Amino acid sequence: MSYGQQGGPQSQWDPWKPHSQQPWNGGGADQTPDWAALAEASESRNKRRRLLFVGGGALATIAVGTAVAVAVVSANDNPSSNQPASGLSGAGNLPGSTTQAPSFEPTSAPPPLDPKDFISSKSKDTSPLGAQILFPGTQYTVGETVYKKGPTDDTKSCSAAAKGGLPKILTDNDCTRLLRVSYVQGGIAVTVGVAVFDTEAQATKAAAKVDPQKDFLRSLSGKGVKGFCNSTVCLMSANSYGRYAYFTITGFTSGKDVTDKDTEVYKASNNLNSLTYDRIHKRGEAQASAAANE
Repeated sequence: MSYGQQGGPQSQWDPWKPHSQQPWNGGGADQTPDWAALAEASESRNKRRRLLFVGGGALATIAVGTAVAVAVVSANDNPSSNQPASGLSGAGNLPGSTTQAPSFEPTSAPPPLDPKDFISSKSKDTSPLGAQILFPGTQYTVGETVYKKGPTDDTKSCSAAAKGGLPKILTDNDCTRLLRVSYVQGGIAVTVGVAVFDTEAQATKAAAKVDPQKDFLRSLSGKGVKGFCNSTVCLMSANSYGRYAYFTITGFTSGKDVTDKDTEVYKASNNLNSLTYDRIHKRGEAQASAAANE
């Protein structure tokens, strides 16, 4: 069986090409191949292959060099390549490093205790109390003004330390104790009275009922403080904080009546009112701090 046209050129046998046919002379079985010609052809092909391999290597080298050059040019043309090193990722690419920040259970500190809570009811306001405890020291200084501390008084008969309509107000609201202290500066004296109640509501109501024109705290004299405000016009005030209602009565030790023009009297009254508020508040702070540390 034959494929294609007969009588055409004989197929060439190439030892380097798979499936190529070995040439035969006339197709006879007794004829042998021309080994010299085959060796020469093989040598010629080997030389050509070596040239191709050497040339291919040179081309490959050129191609690699070109790729590097393109990469360098591309990096120089990329604006991001000029970014400072700080813009690069750091520890996330280092061996053993982690990119996830450590997490902790959310916590919240308890709210601070309110000092006023500890001075608003008898049940919480349990620390020792007294005129010397509430008003310690021998003087009170505001700026360049020094108020010298005089006598103190502490009584459970609240009405005995008041006059006008104040005794009834204190009694009606169940006042349990009245502390007094006097301060003097120059010819001006101030008596502070702190009425103690079981609840904040009682103290607030008592202070609100006071009429400064007719409800008065009795002044306290002695220990360097002359008698004052016994039969003269004086300045009266009333306030409350927590379960305490506090009052001041301020006047001249000379017996002179106080008028609206006597600014130093008003200043002294304001200063001693501020002192009283601060001392009551500090009492609450001390108890709140002690409770927080328990």
